[in-house]
Amino acid sequence: MTIIATIVVLGVLIFVHELGHFAAAKSVGIEVQRFSIGLGPRVWGFTRGETEYVLSAIPLGGYVKMGGMDDEVMERVEGGAVSDEPRVPGPRDFDGKPIWARAWVISAGVIMNMLFAFAAYTFVVGWWGIPHAETTQLGLVQESILPEGTEALTDLTIGSWVTEVGGEPVEHWGEVQQALLTAPTGPTTVVTRDPAASVTIQVPADAEARRLLASALQSWTDPVIGVVAPSSPAERGGLESGDRILAVDGVAITNWWDFQALVRDRLELGTTLTIERDGRRLERIVTPAESVADDPATGEEIRVGAIGVSPFADQVFERVGWGQAVVYGWDQTVYITGVIVGFLRDLVTGGISPRSMGSIVTIGEASGQAASLGMDSFLSFMALFSINLAVLNLLPIPILDGGHLLFLAIEAVRGRALSVEQRLRWSNVGFLIIMGIMVWALGNDMLRLFGL
Repeated sequence: MTIIATIVVLGVLIFVHELGHFAAAKSVGIEVQRFSIGLGPRVWGFTRGETEYVLSAIPLGGYVKMGGMDDEVMERVEGGAVSDEPRVPGPRDFDGKPIWARAWVISAGVIMNMLFAFAAYTFVVGWWGIPHAETTQLGLVQESILPEGTEALTDLTIGSWVTEVGGEPVEHWGEVQQALLTAPTGPTTVVTRDPAASVTIQVPADAEARRLLASALQSWTDPVIGVVAPSSPAERGGLESGDRILAVDGVAITNWWDFQALVRDRLELGTTLTIERDGRRLERIVTPAESVADDPATGEEIRVGAIGVSPFADQVFERVGWGQAVVYGWDQTVYITGVIVGFLRDLVTGGISPRSMGSIVTIGEASGQAASLGMDSFLSFMALFSINLAVLNLLPIPILDGGHLLFLAIEAVRGRALSVEQRLRWSNVGFLIIMGIMVWALGNDMLRLFGL
């Protein structure tokens, strides 16, 4: 399953990216000589029209070879043979097109990756619906963000079951949140059972205050690990999917929110977790790594501990219209883009350890885990990874799309392009940087696999 999932993820996303370059080149009349999935020597292919379509030996990228696009640079870096014969410039050459056309062609791969992510998120919600916790059991009340007039919610017992909001019965947590978001302004009653209780709150008129009210209540989630992130402190500490967390440094916990709060307060501190696995009681030591989170009270970024796990939770899907699915797809694409940009920023500034970087091994493990959770999770993972590819490709490193755009920006400012020799020299530097990053990431995975 893991191997197949990895091939699908890489194959589809590389194809989507290169298809963007291909279609954009065709749209501005540039000759496309080769469309390759993979790098290095040709394994299989065929020719249709002016273009050779091939599968190449190294499945870690792809390229679209265009006429006149620095043939020596393109072919040395992307796996082709270098011709000693000078090429006669033609009217359909890449370098003969105006800067805007070349920028469009270079940017199109990233644009396609972002569009794929948006389409995937939209399709998942439009086809399956918005996921909600199946339970109505109360797991957490965040008192610090409750709007004025709703403080009575803190009187509810954690672990009780919400049965009514505003006189309307609720059957899953999505209905609880929706009832709070849409209740008439003014007094509203929230009823629970086990134990039986009823509190009356003043629902605010302000939309942002209502959003805070709905997010202040979280559903009960058992402290059972669903997914362990590759290369995470949890994986290095020996935690596995299905482990039930019983205690953190001897402090007994009953739900996921207790566990999360204790871990967040133990940034970079060795922490003993007592777990239950297959009926056995075990102890594992983990060291929470630094992570960035939003302070629920102020909205400011804060540094907290995290070990790279997410809970197992039964879900139901709330069917929505395709219009709402489009809005959700857009919001999720923007949100994930921000998360990835923030991760890169923290990686550069030292906020996140370089040990958190992973290679094809990490990608394969994550692909396999996502596939095991179902098609909706797998498509969502592909959307996330597509955004990741888009953001990384925009880095201003020669041989990446961002590096080519940097060359075009320099040309626009100085009025003439860098020479082929200059671009080749910088592309060689970029190639060394990328290879160094890949070797480092692979080394991280090897150390992790050997428990180091």
